[in-house]
Amino acid sequence: MAKTKNTPKKTSGITPFLTSSWTDIDRSIENLRKDMEKAFSSFPSISMPKMPESTCDVIDEGNQFRVKMNVPGVQKKDINLNVTDNSLEISAEHKEESEEKKKNYLRKERSHVSYYRTLPMSEDVISGKVKAKLSDGVLDITLPKSKPTRTQKKKSISIQ
Repeated sequence: MAKTKNTPKKTSGITPFLTSSWTDIDRSIENLRKDMEKAFSSFPSISMPKMPESTCDVIDEGNQFRVKMNVPGVQKKDINLNVTDNSLEISAEHKEESEEKKKNYLRKERSHVSYYRTLPMSEDVISGKVKAKLSDGVLDITLPKSKPTRTQKKKSISIQ
């Protein structure tokens, strides 16, 4: 009988999963993460345009709610109000474009302002009697309640 020599089998650089140690697996995952970060860092960054901050006050006046919302740069034709029995939806969008031609150049500027808010009301309102007024960039909305509530009287408590 001929003697066979035990020579180690040639393997590729990839070690079978079952014979790998946790350290090897962890290192492979970390290398993959670094390679992915390097690949994606070459893409241009995409950022969403920020909506302007809108200050909104909701006041309970007993027989009605009053909403005051800052909407600078918006005209009343650009505002949409939708009212249900128990919520108010405010949206506004204003686009402006200007163009100025000089001797050797063209300048074109654009601005875009948009707002969106949905305000739930704690009590039902009479949607047919809601009134709104825009003055100096402040939207003032009056929402009459269907069942007016008494405003509670305040009592001062001394602290001991």
